[in-house]
Amino acid sequence: MIQYMFKAVYTSASKFKYIAQALAKITDEAPFYASQDMLEARILSPDKTAMIILKIPSISFEEYEVDEQEVFIVPTSDLNKIVRRATRNDVLVFEYLKDEGKLKIGFRNKKTGIERSFLIDARSGAGETIEEIKLDLSVTARFVADDYKQVIRDLKVVGEEAVFHYKDGKLYITAHAQQKEYRGEFSEGNPLAYLSATVDEAKSIYSVGLLEATLKPIQSAKYVTLYFDTDKPAKIEFEIAEGGYMTYWIVPRVEA
Repeated sequence: MIQYMFKAVYTSASKFKYIAQALAKITDEAPFYASQDMLEARILSPDKTAMIILKIPSISFEEYEVDEQEVFIVPTSDLNKIVRRATRNDVLVFEYLKDEGKLKIGFRNKKTGIERSFLIDARSGAGETIEEIKLDLSVTARFVADDYKQVIRDLKVVGEEAVFHYKDGKLYITAHAQQKEYRGEFSEGNPLAYLSATVDEAKSIYSVGLLEATLKPIQSAKYVTLYFDTDKPAKIEFEIAEGGYMTYWIVPRVEA
């Protein structure tokens, strides 16, 4: 009988679809770290302009089993293609079959009881560990997820760069291109859920393409929290279903 080294049952398979899409957008392979406390993924884009950190606490799963930390690497394209097969009534089941070099991905329909399963390659991840970024950022802005999505889509219409500027207790987001311009003014309550800063002013420029990539997990989130500072990487955090979260770090662009 094949023994699994790690098993997790996630009740919201349809929400995990957006997580898989986000991982596939940034990299070809994703290392997963399964510890007794949580399931985690830390991914750096090949050009090192973006990082994704996924954390889902063990208590967020209906069932979670691991004896000791397991690290396994899976192809994100295969993971994405299979998880996309989930329906809103499906429970998602992961089983890491270490001796077989496979990750078993199963779906169990909560209404009909029908079960389906797939196998994809999963090699042991004994390689380099990507460390989390530890950086203090002065400005914190909390968006309703739909409002954040609208801002990024508005920016995409205009140009390739977006300027984030905190001043006088407000957040200003602008973009410029030939014969086009976008200006957004945001404050706490209009429409931000929260806005705070430890400095009087902060300003930084980010790629609209990288910001657009952060929209992948938006369907699984209620709020999006943006942290930034002058000429520093931006941190964009999504609260996802069942108590987990996904964090993006994107590098700033330097003015010429």
